[in-house]
Amino acid sequence: MPQVSLPGMRKSCEIKNNRKNGYPMKRRIFLKYGSLSALACGSAATWGRSSTSWSMEPIKRPQPSRLRLSLAAYSFRKYLQPSGDKPAQMDLFEFVDFCHQQGLAGAELTSYYFPSSVDDAYLLKLKRHCHLRGVSISGGAIRNDFCQSDPVEVARDLAHTRLWIDHYAMLGAPAIRIFAGQTVAGEEPSMTLARCAKICQIACNDAAKQGVMLALENHGGVTTRPQGLLEIVDQVDSPAFGVNFDSGNFSSTDDPYAELEMIAPYAVNAQIKVEMQVKGEKQPADLTRITQILREANYSGWLALEYEAAPDPFEAVPKWLEQLKPLVDG
Repeated sequence: MPQVSLPGMRKSCEIKNNRKNGYPMKRRIFLKYGSLSALACGSAATWGRSSTSWSMEPIKRPQPSRLRLSLAAYSFRKYLQPSGDKPAQMDLFEFVDFCHQQGLAGAELTSYYFPSSVDDAYLLKLKRHCHLRGVSISGGAIRNDFCQSDPVEVARDLAHTRLWIDHYAMLGAPAIRIFAGQTVAGEEPSMTLARCAKICQIACNDAAKQGVMLALENHGGVTTRPQGLLEIVDQVDSPAFGVNFDSGNFSSTDDPYAELEMIAPYAVNAQIKVEMQVKGEKQPADLTRITQILREANYSGWLALEYEAAPDPFEAVPKWLEQLKPLVDG
């Protein structure tokens, strides 16, 4: 089993220039989060961040940005997962058929909806099914918690991640969405974040061997705010690592769009939701603004609709896709 030690806290609180590869912090974001001193020392007290700039460079991308539309299987979770004694009403083959019917180039195949026992024969059959329908597998998603300190639990989640790296590599998926994890009661946030980064590094070493990228999502817990997410990104040194940009997951701020601008330069995968949360209150998402944030960061790649709103997805998703198609390139 991999041994994961507990790194110590960072002690310095240096102020650095935030200009990386010609991508400066935008003035409105700077004003939003306060002075350089408050950003550097204040966030260090909360997140263990020693600087206002991140060691990982924003990803160098050619212009123009090119967005390709996909659909996350999670959008049909009520149909793809069993309910009590009742079997699932839909499987991944039928989900791919739906994506084909909607004229989509991609489908994001969430690991939760695969059979409990997955073998190579199933994966190859699913891969063939996608290919014959002209639907690329845009990515995958797994459950994990890399913040936990129990070495047995850490080893279990690393083994789970390694298994799905192998599965998604066989399917030809370019990226896998992973989580960071939950805060740890009584522990300095900087220690939790550093441990998470070290475990991400181990997982990325496995992913790099398979040519798959691991995309860390802004998904509550230690990544509730962009500073926590980027604190982890800062400490992982791997070409197989980046951010999963989820447009609907920053919920504790009055300007989630500004926080999305902070993480967009590091995105290797992107998901878009039809609702945003402003200080915990839901409101319709500005889809044009979200796609523009990605384009300003020169992001090119998949943009998967991850539908979570209340109306039934069979009725609502086609309507949302029609709104998104004019905003993407294919």
